[in-house]
Amino acid sequence: MDKELKNKIIKKMMAYFAYNSNHINHAYRVLHYAEEISGIENGVPDVVISSAILHDIGIPDCEKKYKSTEGQLQEIEGPPVAREILESLRVNEKTIKEVCEIIGCHHSPGEIDTVNFKIMWDADWLVNLPDVYDVKDRVKLQEIISETFMTKTGLKIAKELYL
Repeated sequence: MDKELKNKIIKKMMAYFAYNSNHINHAYRVLHYAEEISGIENGVPDVVISSAILHDIGIPDCEKKYKSTEGQLQEIEGPPVAREILESLRVNEKTIKEVCEIIGCHHSPGEIDTVNFKIMWDADWLVNLPDVYDVKDRVKLQEIISETFMTKTGLKIAKELYL
């Protein structure tokens, strides 16, 4: 992805999150892993990078409308915001469509089975895993990692980080 476009998407994401450091830092961490995994798993950079930066972009609207950040609500509210951001930056429609599909099911595995979705899924889980599961229980964690990660690279990174 063109570095200038990536920086513009990041800037718009930061503004949309009203510079909430928790959401912004999460997006940066997911972006880091998404880029790493994508380089090995042959993801489409424009799709993977845009999805990683914008995957949680529905959170502010969820908080306003529902007083909740529950994943399925993010899947509803995120795609229209992502579309607006990407259209404003003149990203091509094919990329916008796939990014919105990924954001629209980033908490619902099985709805999309593309390599770009799998990369995004794994990148998000690499960041979220210690917040969702007790990483001290190695036996249970081994099972969760084996069941959760969808790419060989994501699985390898998860094992290196947490086991």
